[in-house]
Amino acid sequence: MAHTLYPRGTVKKIVKAHSNRALSRDVDILIFLHYALFMQELVKEASIASKQAGERGLSARSVRKVREGCLRGFKG
Repeated sequence: MAHTLYPRGTVKKIVKAHSNRALSRDVDILIFLHYALFMQELVKEASIASKQAGERGLSARSVRKVREGCLRGFKG
């Protein structure tokens, strides 16, 4: 039995409801991978920002500071 990291059917239903378009068979996998890359970039940039601010660890403030830039980089 294969384990998935997320409910594939639920992701497809949500995307289909918001897009009103037909979806390819494995579109949910691409969405999940894109999300994982975005989160990786967000944490990396927030870590850099928190170090520059002299903080010991990652903070919500450092994440908010870099959020817009990371979102712009992943806009489709």
